[in-house]
Amino acid sequence: MFKISIKTSVVALALTSLIVFSCKTNQEASTDDSAKLSVEFEKYELENGLDVILHQDKSDPIVSLAIQYGVGSNREKTGRTGFAHLFEHMLFQESENVPQDQFFKTIQDAGGTLNGGTWKDGTIYYEVVPKNAMETVMWLESDRMGFLINTVTEAAFENQQEVVQNEKRQRVDNNPYGHTSWVIDKNIYPEGHPYNWQVIGELEDLQNATVEDVKEFYDRFYGPNNATLVLAGDFDTAEAKQMIEKYFGEIKRRQEVEPLKPQPVTLSETKRLYHEDNFATAPQLNMVWPTLEQYTNDAYALDFLGEILSQGKKAPLYKVLVKEKDLTARTTAYNNSSELAGSFRISITANNGVDLDSVESGINEAFALFEKEGVTDRDIERIKAGLETQFYNGISSVLGKSFQLAQYNVFTNDPGFITEDIENIKKVTKEDVVRVYNKYIKDKPYVMTSFVPKGQLELIAENSEKANVVEEEITENVVKTVEEATAEVVKTPSSFDRSTAPSQGTSPELSIPEIWTSELANGLKVSGIEQNEIPTVNFSLVIEGGHLLDDMKKNGVANLMSDILMEGTANKTPEQLEEEIDLLGASIRMYTTDESIVIRGNTLTRNFEKTMDLVTEILLEPRWDEEELGRIKTKTINQIERSDANPNIVANRVYSKILYGDDHIFSYPTVGTVESVKAITMNDLKAFYSKNFSPSVSNFQVVGKIGKDAVLKDLKGLEERWAAKEVTIPEYPVANNREKASLYFVDIPNAKQSVINIGYIGLPRTDADFYPAEVMNYKLGGSFSGNVNLILREEKGYTYGARTGFSGSKIPGTFTASSSVRTNTTGESVAIFRDEISKYKDGISPEDLEFTKNALIKSNARRFETQGSLLRMLQEINEYDLPADYIEKEEATVRNMTLEQHKGLANKYLDASKMAYLVVGDAATQFEQFKDMGFDEVQLLDKNGEEVKLEDVKL
Repeated sequence: MFKISIKTSVVALALTSLIVFSCKTNQEASTDDSAKLSVEFEKYELENGLDVILHQDKSDPIVSLAIQYGVGSNREKTGRTGFAHLFEHMLFQESENVPQDQFFKTIQDAGGTLNGGTWKDGTIYYEVVPKNAMETVMWLESDRMGFLINTVTEAAFENQQEVVQNEKRQRVDNNPYGHTSWVIDKNIYPEGHPYNWQVIGELEDLQNATVEDVKEFYDRFYGPNNATLVLAGDFDTAEAKQMIEKYFGEIKRRQEVEPLKPQPVTLSETKRLYHEDNFATAPQLNMVWPTLEQYTNDAYALDFLGEILSQGKKAPLYKVLVKEKDLTARTTAYNNSSELAGSFRISITANNGVDLDSVESGINEAFALFEKEGVTDRDIERIKAGLETQFYNGISSVLGKSFQLAQYNVFTNDPGFITEDIENIKKVTKEDVVRVYNKYIKDKPYVMTSFVPKGQLELIAENSEKANVVEEEITENVVKTVEEATAEVVKTPSSFDRSTAPSQGTSPELSIPEIWTSELANGLKVSGIEQNEIPTVNFSLVIEGGHLLDDMKKNGVANLMSDILMEGTANKTPEQLEEEIDLLGASIRMYTTDESIVIRGNTLTRNFEKTMDLVTEILLEPRWDEEELGRIKTKTINQIERSDANPNIVANRVYSKILYGDDHIFSYPTVGTVESVKAITMNDLKAFYSKNFSPSVSNFQVVGKIGKDAVLKDLKGLEERWAAKEVTIPEYPVANNREKASLYFVDIPNAKQSVINIGYIGLPRTDADFYPAEVMNYKLGGSFSGNVNLILREEKGYTYGARTGFSGSKIPGTFTASSSVRTNTTGESVAIFRDEISKYKDGISPEDLEFTKNALIKSNARRFETQGSLLRMLQEINEYDLPADYIEKEEATVRNMTLEQHKGLANKYLDASKMAYLVVGDAATQFEQFKDMGFDEVQLLDKNGEEVKLEDVKL
């Protein structure tokens, strides 16, 4: 269950007339090329008003079912906000024929995945399962559409109220700039406008909601006549129609839901507001103008305007704010047109200590530059070029196609509206972009927000008024006692017995795609999978070493390498390189991990050769631009300083230091420290590059609509020009040598949640026990149905989610139990984790072992659907020297595991009495209790993991 923001006027759509959604009737599809490239669908309506859309895709033995209801937060009222999202949570609890907490477990047991999402204009529920479980999904979704409301009890409702409030704390209250959207929407949309409040709702409204409110909401908006069902994947059409009629056809229509009409707004004057942010370490300025609703000509042009103003090194905002004035490291501008209205937003997180008046002035200078330079045909061409690739990526999965078909149907009453959407995008001209700038932005009133760190009011933009942000107070945890309903649930009549799940039949057999391999003359190992579903290619070049090759005294060089190499080449300025990539409709990015530097790319098949020419140039002809290095260092230092305000980043950083110790490079952040980054010079980068970049320690993986011969031909430049050298990757011994349970606490004053990390050093991925240990962990915390999540979230309502798991590479990773919990439940939550880890060593039930086996084995049907998932598989094979059939061997491990083996693994790798227990939260209210909870030691640490003497602290 998550809150999502979906733009249905997707700029990421194809700009080719060959790619269309076409309505298929009883006629056979033609065999010409355009028909092969089409995505066909059939639409019909049940008597009760349910819209049904079918799309067949037999490339993988899976099906996706998505149901979108015409209800988002835009259907709520002032004082009753957050209902759409809260109700989404309620639909995962139980229904008349599906017991408590069985929605997730049933789908996972079938090898599937599921979730739901709510945004301003809609709510969607979805599942992706092996094709043999299609009827199971129909049973579940129809039961909550037509057979749910009698199960909504006070106890179940109370629990989900707590879960949603925790989600709000985690995503809004405990995050830097978390209240920004609330301030903007309250001031750009008038009281009573459906966009005046947030999807997550007001905390007070969530706390005051009643069961009766929920029942009324369900009856009004959750009828079949307000829903669209999309089935996509490998199914027989006649059988699918029969199932849909059986499970959904008898559900009665409910209240008629009138479509909402567009409600664009205007501002009579500019509003300037500020807020002192408890978590921010740098000031942030937002300027927002009201625009108009989606699928209008101006909305398309405004999408382009946002790209041209902010994206890339040619963008006016980048030129002024980043390059000329050094006020920020990144510029963002975008149009967000939704069903009823829209807004155009510029968001600038400034460098630390920057006065936001200077940012506002810089934005105005960027506008003047835009007016002077205008928009070129090449700008329009550059933006459109990437849209085709993005479109294909969007339909690379049956779920992606389900989402698009559903949204077009709900918002335009035509699943095939994509054809018109594409044409509307293609029609945008440079004159349109200038016109909408003048119409909506230039000299028009706006809402401005200045969010600054606590105590730095001197940084706010002048003439700003204090925003009325309500902060939740930390109080004692009061356990509410709500009696469980004892009366038997009254079942809604049905024409057949819905009380048991349908039989699933035989699961699809594992079918691993064929992998080809080769080795170039320079030692570069190459592997690939040809997949011809969409005309794109995904690839990665993995250079081993990464953070492992960093010098502890100058940590962060590897990370800067992956930035500096993307800043132009010897023959291309940073601006020229960026434009060359964009004009191919490609993406190329570099990033650093603990053990590698990775170049990752995505392009159209027809542009693969030119894309690889650019990759070769980037890799072998560095520009070493000193000016760009200065900007990269500033950006990195800002990132490091801002991370101190993010409890999750602080927790992960301190946790690594506790477990790996000062003598291991993993105890140092990959990004470096402020001091180390400041000290890094261009000579350091050149030395790292000269010493450590070699094909002898590299692997190239490629997946897509391209064969082995074509790939090897396009890699000739890399083969001939990249000479091998010997590279030595340091080894850092690490072992699980903890002998006591230690509680470490890092103070984040007034934190609304506590981040908990519990664990110790575990296994490397290469250990024979690693995968069996992952299997063993599954029911403890490896999924939504894990014990810790069922207790902390579903039973207690203390968190939005809790997990446990093993990580590991060639170097031993960790076993970690983690969650973010409501501050006043911190101590109890830590105790629950400790108890559950300890109890797990007693063994699990035969039913739980069977559930684990089903979930892990059957889910392999979904494992090879997208190019991205296949690329990850190739990288894993190459990184750990695994056999091509390693997944078959993993299946055998799961299938053959016994209760005794499971118990033995738990006793071997889980020992709560020797783990580190890290809590990052509000020390003033939560620290003292841990002294009486039986830990061998209790320490207060700072944000860098150094011990703080208690006599030096006021709690």
